[in-house]
Amino acid sequence: MNAIDLNIYNLNYDPPKKELWKGHTSVSKLNVKYWSQRIECINLQNDLTEVEKPDFAIIGYACDEGVRRNQGRVGAKNGPEAIRKQLSRLAFNHPPKRIIDIGNIRDVDEDMEKCQAALALVTEQLLTQNIFPIVLGGGHDVAYGHFTGIERAVQKRGINSIGIINFDAHFDLRPLKELPNSGTPFYQILNKYENRTEYFALGIQSVSNSPELFKIAKDKGVKYLLNDICELTSIEEVKNQLDSFVQQHDYLYVTIDLDGFSSAYAPGVSAPSPVGFSPSFVFKVLKYLFKTQKVVALDLAELNPKYDQDSATARLAAHLLDVVVDIKEFNQ
Repeated sequence: MNAIDLNIYNLNYDPPKKELWKGHTSVSKLNVKYWSQRIECINLQNDLTEVEKPDFAIIGYACDEGVRRNQGRVGAKNGPEAIRKQLSRLAFNHPPKRIIDIGNIRDVDEDMEKCQAALALVTEQLLTQNIFPIVLGGGHDVAYGHFTGIERAVQKRGINSIGIINFDAHFDLRPLKELPNSGTPFYQILNKYENRTEYFALGIQSVSNSPELFKIAKDKGVKYLLNDICELTSIEEVKNQLDSFVQQHDYLYVTIDLDGFSSAYAPGVSAPSPVGFSPSFVFKVLKYLFKTQKVVALDLAELNPKYDQDSATARLAAHLLDVVVDIKEFNQ
């Protein structure tokens, strides 16, 4: 594994904390292991040339400045550590696959833009080495930094077509009137990369998006499905709606805002709602998307441990990542 050069972004980097990865110790004759025993913590500031290339790299985006700017409930910067704690306790049933934790990109002095730039750099270099990035937010402003890195990496491969699939109650298409925030990332992406990407949002809730946002979505050619369609009973219709979008793009970037789930499953988010996805629905769609072998990166956003109940939202996030590792296939 080649070293990842953070150069001027070193102040925004925290190495991984091995103490977060505490779980059961397996003594079974079957040698069943847990995530806590399988994860490898890698400090990007060290020489990585002797490290064997992993399949996945977990990177935290410990920033909720975008949520603060968007007048939301701050606390999402602590999401990455909460997810790691819950993930460490899960049984690991993916023995051929290798996962590393490379720590957090964090906000310094409310400079969200620098945090996004550092995340873009790490994402680009991971993908250049064919390592699948799993980014743990943080506010949904994570999407702008993450996509920027993805776009740079795939441009090196001569690929121009990236489809964005967002599981979310909100479009996050707010126009830039002042500073960017957690409600603006896809507006920013579509403005900057309009000829190289398209956007499909699943789970949009009418009560959470103004008429202006629906108009922006229409003007920018955004495809979306309202929340009432995003049910297990309609899974085949959802797949049919996604089929043409998936076929039109060489790569897919998947982003999951945990506030798209019903608060019955995800109470610990910046903007909870009593209606929303069930975990089973999202698991089914993820399996469909990953079977295309076009998904190159994934992130989770908006976990706010301050408002979580019995760590339910962090547990859900951990299960989502376990499902992704299970279903992701690698072309050899």
